[in-house]
Amino acid sequence: MNAMIFAAGLGTRLAPLTNTRPKALVEIDDKPLLRYAIENFVAGGATRIVINVHHFAEQIKEYIADNKYIWPRVEFVISDESELLLDTGGGLANALQYFANDGPIAIGNADVLSNAPIGKLYAEHVKSGRDATLVTRKRNSTRQLLFDEHNRLCGWTNKTTGEVKMPRKADNLHESAFCGFHVINQSVVRDMLPIRPFPIIDAYLCRAAKFDIGEIDLGAEYYWYDVGTVEKLQIATEFLNSNR
Repeated sequence: MNAMIFAAGLGTRLAPLTNTRPKALVEIDDKPLLRYAIENFVAGGATRIVINVHHFAEQIKEYIADNKYIWPRVEFVISDESELLLDTGGGLANALQYFANDGPIAIGNADVLSNAPIGKLYAEHVKSGRDATLVTRKRNSTRQLLFDEHNRLCGWTNKTTGEVKMPRKADNLHESAFCGFHVINQSVVRDMLPIRPFPIIDAYLCRAAKFDIGEIDLGAEYYWYDVGTVEKLQIATEFLNSNR
């Protein structure tokens, strides 16, 4: 299975923890967030994991070099964005060159702590025949994706500002919040070229009318935490400690 972990962000919301290290190496119980993400993808069947880097890039490179022996069946590739931070969409487009076959790519973020069933999600994507599948959850979020009755992406709305983007017109829409996990066919990534900085959600919305982009609900039985701020990191830490 092809996989990618986004780890290039500046981590400004996690300051001062990220003043001297990348957010992917911020720890919970002496274990970096990046390791939690890798373990989840490996458990789901990932055999090649591309990790993009920018902020304190050398530290992540050293961490992978020193620890890849833990996962001897996994090939790790670094997609270096040291010269220019490409955001999530541009980072994925840049990483396309590192995938050896044309299979779908399972994607996650280093600053999301979850036991999302990567293997199951990947299999469901392949079975569905969709071009891309976004993992969602019914949760409070300022930004909500809009899907039709066939769980096909149609638009996006900001609940605070009232802004709406609707590239695919449909009735009977429902709202779901993106969880940061997705599976995408490489044909869709090729359509995102040329490489330049852009967010992945904008790329999906621009292609909602052209490609079949669907959703899978994560389900309440799986935990999911955005650990992008110091406060949210503490909440996730307390959850893990209480469920050991």
